[in-house]
Amino acid sequence: MLVQIDQRGSLNLPIKIRQSLGLEKGSNFEIEVAEGGDIILHPVEIHRTVRLSDQGLEKISEARKSGKGELPDWILDEVN
Repeated sequence: MLVQIDQRGSLNLPIKIRQSLGLEKGSNFEIEVAEGGDIILHPVEIHRTVRLSDQGLEKISEARKSGKGELPDWILDEVN
């Protein structure tokens, strides 16, 4: 299948390929150039990170010691 790089340097994947791989707008890839010049795209998922202060880390430590609890809805939405 022939594709072309546009003036911005972007490459469009044809819809049949995107659909067959389940790719959507915003999908992320790691790109690799193999020996011989082959280009390999590796799909990756990006997950939010949370940076906590010492006080926040202390609260998490206390929560872990207190036993089981429920996760917030936004975390459950990200996991599912």
